[in-house]
Amino acid sequence: MTEFLTTYGLWLVIALLIVIAITYLMSSKASADKAQTEDGAEPSKAVEPQVESAPPPVVTPTPVPPVIDPIPAAAPPPSVQIDPTPARPAPEPAPAPAASTDGVDNLLQLKGVGPKLAALLTDLGVTRFAQIAAWTDADLAAIDAKLGNFKGRPVRDQWIDQAKYLAAGDVAGFEAKYGKL
Repeated sequence: MTEFLTTYGLWLVIALLIVIAITYLMSSKASADKAQTEDGAEPSKAVEPQVESAPPPVVTPTPVPPVIDPIPAAAPPPSVQIDPTPARPAPEPAPAPAASTDGVDNLLQLKGVGPKLAALLTDLGVTRFAQIAAWTDADLAAIDAKLGNFKGRPVRDQWIDQAKYLAAGDVAGFEAKYGKL
């Protein structure tokens, strides 16, 4: 115990002094608050005399006359001259590949063609494998330009080659090259 007091004695004295100081400050604040509530006013503030001031002068607003803009006379309507030259005829839309009336093939069998792309191809008039197998480079470019977000898929997924196998009914050749249907 004596070893503890010699080692930490100074720190114990400092801690005790801090506790005493905090207690003293708290009690003095409490006594000041108590004195304020008993007197009804703060003892440290002096009372200032009230001075009455003269009322501000009354100003009456003067009405402002409204500003009236003169209305301009109505201008005669401009004359329209019609040009006797006929307008150019609208260019004919590129014909969609002819759809076969024999029925439609399941375009979802092509690798890389999902439901959205199959619906888009159907809207473009492509419904048969034979149509895709007969595409030339120009046809491929025309269809590819209309595919929007799917642009480049016909070449990348080799639709023409796949369609040649499926149009010919060569399922074994298709599955050997592109995988199971």
